[in-house]
Amino acid sequence: MSDTPSRDLADLTFLEDPVAAGLDVAKVAALVERAQRDIDEGPLTSCQLALARHGEVLLQVTLGAAPADARFMIFSATKPVVASALCQLIGEGALDPDARVVEYIPEFATNGKDVVTVEQVMLHTSGFPMAPLGPPQWFDRSARLDAFARWRLTSEPGTGYLYHASSAHWVLAELLERIDGADFRDAVRARVLEPLGLTRLQLGVPLEQQADIEPVVPVGAPMDRDELARVLGVPSMPPTEVTAESIVAFNDPQTRALGVPGAGAASDAADLARFYQALLHDPDGVFGADVLADITSRVRTSLPDYVGTPANRTRALIVAGADGRASRRGFGHTVSPAAFGHDGAGGQIAFADPATGLSFAYLTGDHDQHRLREWRRTSGIASRAAACVAGAARDGRAEAPPAGGVG
Repeated sequence: MSDTPSRDLADLTFLEDPVAAGLDVAKVAALVERAQRDIDEGPLTSCQLALARHGEVLLQVTLGAAPADARFMIFSATKPVVASALCQLIGEGALDPDARVVEYIPEFATNGKDVVTVEQVMLHTSGFPMAPLGPPQWFDRSARLDAFARWRLTSEPGTGYLYHASSAHWVLAELLERIDGADFRDAVRARVLEPLGLTRLQLGVPLEQQADIEPVVPVGAPMDRDELARVLGVPSMPPTEVTAESIVAFNDPQTRALGVPGAGAASDAADLARFYQALLHDPDGVFGADVLADITSRVRTSLPDYVGTPANRTRALIVAGADGRASRRGFGHTVSPAAFGHDGAGGQIAFADPATGLSFAYLTGDHDQHRLREWRRTSGIASRAAACVAGAARDGRAEAPPAGGVG
């Protein structure tokens, strides 16, 4: 990975003095150049990225065909936003993470699920990763509760890590409604988004406010069996809800208005980077020191994913870790072990690094179906982003795919 950019530094318009903020402007240019490459060479048509430090967004750049003020569906980068509201409830003593879900949602007590705890749901160890819930049922709360009653376990809760692409956060949304007495979207807005001044990051976008959201478009072809065996050592990917069909469904205006709690927020890169600045600093005490320390640093499960990478999950986030596998968790190679974040399907990147105070977000509407190429892109872009603080370390390794990944 070269640090020598071909992009003219004059093309970058910083919102704050980058040198005063501690950025290495040549490395920022190299980051933008790397993001541009996937547009120039394909398969992407546009992307947007933002860097923030000291509580301020320093740069937002939109590349390719998207308008400068575009927003994007952020998919699973939604999860920490929703989970952070639940962590507030835990900090307030209103939600017991060790309690069984059925103590709050009696409708959940069927088919052996009465043993599932709140924390297991938050950690993706609750044993119902593929529990079905989609349109039109997910638009109606009573239909969602009926779905909860039908769900069955596919593994014993607490015994394994299986990524719950959407099911777990429907349960978390219902917990939020039961305890706060408000629609989950209103609760997230009141507890997290409004106090942090995040107006471009929305969970549940009203129909009249959706015009600036870029459409989701699948690009590329999936990896074939030979590639999977060569790169991952597996004959096929595990079953997943994250398919081209399910991703394109987020172009539906009603689905965008619904705000699917595990995947349905829309944002620009700047507001997502601001959210992570709040997780670093929390100057207004929105979360509180104890809650913030817990969700950003206390790893509560290191159970391995399907190729053996420890999950390193807190109740809301993923921690990069010191085991040399940060790139497999979506962080690239240059973050500190304390970095935390959460990717989203199709190549969305979001993280913060306490060692440098930097937060970063990268968004695109082009959903690359070739996972190897997506992983290499994530590794390359995330590695360059984390090195943008002056004096930040960089290992200089070539881009390599992580073996796992998040949705």
